[in-house]
Amino acid sequence: MATATITPNQDAVVCEIHIAAPPERVFQALIDPKQVMRWWTSEKCEVEAFSIEPRLGGRWSYDTKQTTMNVNGVSKFHCDGEVLEHDPPRLLVWSWISNAQEDISQRTVVRWELTPQSGGTQLRVTHTGLAQMPTSRESYAGGWPGVLGLLKDFFEKQ
Repeated sequence: MATATITPNQDAVVCEIHIAAPPERVFQALIDPKQVMRWWTSEKCEVEAFSIEPRLGGRWSYDTKQTTMNVNGVSKFHCDGEVLEHDPPRLLVWSWISNAQEDISQRTVVRWELTPQSGGTQLRVTHTGLAQMPTSRESYAGGWPGVLGLLKDFFEKQ
């Protein structure tokens, strides 16, 4: 199971996990909407739509169905942003604006780093820009381990 760490400056949440699949396959699962719709979903929070233009400057978006979860008064989640870096299969960085953040105008950044490691891929997700959003920072620290767990299960429980 992945665990999240909040950086000492309170600006970022860092989460890591090992996945028993090569970086090329893991990277593809991050940018292929059909795969994202299969792994980034659960009974508790079901994904409704995901789209991405996997290139520098491309747009991405994520929406869930109505859920019983409540994060900052929101139970139907929407996130979107712009692809800031795209270096397959090593790095994917996108801006992130979520309707569940305490400041919905605040752009944050999510960085997916994939490193080949014995038997698979070490995946590190770093979500930055959270220094002024303590409630969101705590929510993301609780949420990212579950997201990475879903991705790991997608590969290892097939």
